This record gives sequence, structure tokens and C-alpha cells, in this order.
Amino acid sequence: MTHPIHFYFDFSSPYGYLAAEQIEALGKRANREVIWHPILLGVIFKATGGQPLTTTPFKGDYSLNDFKRSAAFYGLAYNPPTIFPIATQNTCRAVLWEQKQSAEKAAQLALALYRGFFVQDRDIGKLDVIADIATAQGLDANALIAAIQTDEIKNELKANVEAAIAQKIFGSPFFIVDGEQFWGADRLPMLEKWVTQGAWKY
Repeated sequence: MTHPIHFYFDFSSPYGYLAAEQIEALGKRANREVIWHPILLGVIFKATGGQPLTTTPFKGDYSLNDFKRSAAFYGLAYNPPTIFPIATQNTCRAVLWEQKQSAEKAAQLALALYRGFFVQDRDIGKLDVIADIATAQGLDANALIAAIQTDEIKNELKANVEAAIAQKIFGSPFFIVDGEQFWGADRLPMLEKWVTQGAWKY
């Protein structure tokens, strides 16, 4: 029995977007289910003392260039958002609620939301934008918007982020499979080798 690939991502993470565009295809090649876990890096940074790449001296300028370079390398559309970062609590809650309906449709929604932010330059933290994107995916936007404003889904997101911190997840994208952790979109080739050819000693 093979274990799933757990994919942790923040919607304000450009590298998370690059991984989101590729992870399902990787999972199919490896015959592994991919479980999507939306997280809030802002909360995780408070717990770990981390900070966004773009606010770090030297590393910030490098990362802004690398976002574009990496997207071009992977052949993916990328349009730097006008407002960055944005609040994504509503966005994460939308995916969590949709997962209760269909894991497949939730993954499709997450990818559409990512594209809304990093390709179409839309503020995906806003309820009307989330509703519009959900409708375009053939989802019940009214039910989704109502659900993500409930205490139940708010508490679920909080619990999920706390669980991620307990697993020592500190960035986006972050993957856990077979008990092994991989951080960053640039670790996708290593992750794929791990799940297709097996673990190696180190």
C-alpha cells in the first residue's frame, strides 16, 4: 500500500503556485494520491520566527526575479500580482469546505484560485472574487461563500495550521510522503524520484 503525498501550500506563495501546477501530474506518474493542505504562512512565521522572502534584504530582490525565471523555466504563465501578499484566510477556507464535497474539485478550485492571483492579478482573498472563480469551476458559489464564514470552517483552518506547525512545516510548498519532508518547488524532481524509485540511504 502506497501512502499519499501531502502537499502544504500558502496562496500567497509564488513557489506554491508553481508546485500546484505540477503536483497532480507527478502524483499520477507515481500512482500516489495528492492531499492538498492550505496553510497560512503568516501564522507559521509567528511560530517559527520566519519572514516572507520578499521582505528579506538581498533575498527579496533575488526571489522576485526567481519567481519569474522559475515560471518561465517550467513553461507556466506568471504575472506578478499588483498587491502582494494578500490575506488568504477566506481562500483557504473555501478549499477546505470544498474538500468536504469533493477532493478532486477542491484541488481544481485551489489551482484556479492560484491562477486567479498569479496569472490574472485578482485579489483572491475577496469573497466576490472567490465566488466568481468557484462559479467558473461549476461549483455552488452561494453555498461555498456561506460556509466559509461559519465558525466551523474557521476553526478547522485554525486547527489545520496548528497541525502543520506541530509537524514542523515552515514554508510553502512543503511536501510530506512516507514520513519524509521536502520543501520547495525545486524539490519536485527529488520528490518524484523518491515516490517512483524508492527511498535512498543518506
